[in-house]
Amino acid sequence: MKAHFAGFARYNAWANRRLYDAAAGLSDGRLRSDEGAFFGSLHGTLNHLLVTDVIWMARIRGIKGPPWTLDHIAHDDFADLRAAREALDADIVAGIDALRESDILAGEIAYTRVTRPELIVQPLAHALAHLFNHQTHHRGQCHMILTRLTGTAPELDLLVYQREATAAA
Repeated sequence: MKAHFAGFARYNAWANRRLYDAAAGLSDGRLRSDEGAFFGSLHGTLNHLLVTDVIWMARIRGIKGPPWTLDHIAHDDFADLRAAREALDADIVAGIDALRESDILAGEIAYTRVTRPELIVQPLAHALAHLFNHQTHHRGQCHMILTRLTGTAPELDLLVYQREATAAA
């Protein structure tokens, strides 16, 4: 199970790099244009992904996360957002690598949300599955926005990552 999530952590970082590389060529106006995604723009969606990953990693580590709402703009500047994303992706990889197999199989996390104060307890494996599934969900929205804005978007399929990782090994 640990190898499964470690692979997803590395895939996550790879896919985010490709997404940010594609977005880097957009003007600030296009990054912020409302394209009908749940968080409106590419900028808003990329911030949402960063915000939620910070929150989930705090929960996984058993520490109090920032009091951000899900639409919080953590970084208004794209270069700052990209640097924060790269650092967070490295932290996610290191955090997953630091877990023991037994933590993943039998561990639980407990947290309260900013919007609702009730205590939530869930298996760690479920939280990890959500972390990476959530990323994929919103990266799909980013892919749609890039396609709409530029006519093209990078390949983000897990199988493409796995083939590249295997070839590099």
